[in-house]
Amino acid sequence: MKYIKIPFLLLWRAWFYVLMFVGIVLLSPLLIILSSSEKLYPYFWKVARYFSYFLVFAMGFRLEIDREEEIDRDKSYVFCANHTSFFDIWLMIIMSKNPIVFVGKKELVKIPVFGFFYKRVVIMVDRGSAESRRKVYGLAKQRLSDGTSVAIYPEGLVPEEEVVLAPFKNGAFSLAIEFKIPIVPQVYFDCKRSFSWNVFKGGPTKLRVKQYKFIPTSSLQIEDRRQLKEEVFDLMYNALANDKQYMKDTNKVLHAKQKQSK
Repeated sequence: MKYIKIPFLLLWRAWFYVLMFVGIVLLSPLLIILSSSEKLYPYFWKVARYFSYFLVFAMGFRLEIDREEEIDRDKSYVFCANHTSFFDIWLMIIMSKNPIVFVGKKELVKIPVFGFFYKRVVIMVDRGSAESRRKVYGLAKQRLSDGTSVAIYPEGLVPEEEVVLAPFKNGAFSLAIEFKIPIVPQVYFDCKRSFSWNVFKGGPTKLRVKQYKFIPTSSLQIEDRRQLKEEVFDLMYNALANDKQYMKDTNKVLHAKQKQSK
């Protein structure tokens, strides 16, 4: 039965890339205009959000969204979520009516068509370059100064499937403290199972997303960065570790909490 599903999974995967590439090509004249200026970025975001809904539902997914706190349209935030799948990007876009600038890995630029617009609107980082990370930090500060929110996957990578949650990097928490803006923790429970990097896994399912209460930073100093990072890590780790379906997807029995990096 397992092997009978493989051709259908491959066709389903191919359908996603057809949807994405054809959709972006058809929208490209509009997207080129809207990505040409930071002033037009809010309109680019609206188009991206409608397109994200289209992709989710056209792939047969269903959304179950739980928000403990709603986003204020007039405020900036630092959005933090766990990272297990290419579909995390589309979920993050759906979750916010406010324009968000992503900090993302430069490797995605290589994806045909998608990569062209990705490099126009995303702050790209080379994870292996300290100079690149410093530059990214400066660009993110500039966008926050302009009133735009920033989205960072604080793990800095897509961890191996047996990892519950990889250790967090510092950047998101330094930015939030410096600009005194809240952290918005989001947990994606089903992308690892539904749209894994493993092309032989997945399928149309329910995608559960939980947006937790925002974590304020107005009273924090930069030396509190580690404590803030640990608070967000613990919140997200416990949510994932206590979700039976997610833990089944990790192919791992939980023995002990993973340790944060220094």
